[in-house]
Amino acid sequence: MDWKAEIATAAERIDAHVQRTPLMQSAVLWDHPVELKLEHMQHTGSFKARGAFNTLLSGDVPAAGVVAASGGNHGAAVAYAATRLGHRAQIFVPEIAGPAKIALIERTGAALTVVPGEYANALEQARAYEAETGAMQIHAYDAPATVAGQGTMMREWEQQGLKADTVLIAVGGGGLIAGALAWLQGARRIVAVEPDSARTLAAALDAGAPVDVEASGVAANALGARRIGDICLGLAQQHLARSLTVSDDAITEAQHCLWQSHRLLVEPAGATALAALRSGAYRPDPGERVAVLLCGGNIAPDPFG
Repeated sequence: MDWKAEIATAAERIDAHVQRTPLMQSAVLWDHPVELKLEHMQHTGSFKARGAFNTLLSGDVPAAGVVAASGGNHGAAVAYAATRLGHRAQIFVPEIAGPAKIALIERTGAALTVVPGEYANALEQARAYEAETGAMQIHAYDAPATVAGQGTMMREWEQQGLKADTVLIAVGGGGLIAGALAWLQGARRIVAVEPDSARTLAAALDAGAPVDVEASGVAANALGARRIGDICLGLAQQHLARSLTVSDDAITEAQHCLWQSHRLLVEPAGATALAALRSGAYRPDPGERVAVLLCGGNIAPDPFG
């Protein structure tokens, strides 16, 4: 697949429907200045709107509408995009998504089913709904249109003047980092950061193939995919500089630091990449310029819910 062309086309396709999220420089989050992209300011509070709009605008949507399984952020993005484009949407989320993300989906007006258990249980019910109704399934991370949509984030960042040698990105199912890898293709170092308790990509890289893992911890409702996407693993095996993990304590500390230093309110997943830098899990070389993606802002509980 010509990923560069796919991502460029996706960027044109979704331009009128997504936010061009801002950048900032911080001199206080680490020993040296760090570039940040504030993707948690995207529609519905995460990068997921990019992939959702690209998928819905890439082809015909059946009369039955769309269906998605999600830990929360993907479901909110699909519900928002479908509603904005006039399509029916049925979203399945696990209980672990939590009340804040469930309420966010409800506010879009989409139909919502909360499923006992974890993401895999929600995905099973979404697949059954797809088979029964003919609705179009929108996968949270392992589909070309989703990956191309998420890749528009990195394309946009470069157009905005990204200077970093290395970009730290949190990983759940892998759609976001896959899009970044697909766009950059080794032009900059990308470091994958996962919670210690949700080593989805790290386990797949160790095994040489996607494997099921148990996911838990403070970021599990966003980074709690049981299995990494095939697309992500293939791109990571070609282009990823490094994969590492961080503790829940490090994630929470980074989350608090973003608020205390810059009044940036992000969910644990949104602080996971920064946690690698602040905790010392990632130690840049002398003179290495580092950037961090803040990928999600749907904290729980919602302070204004």
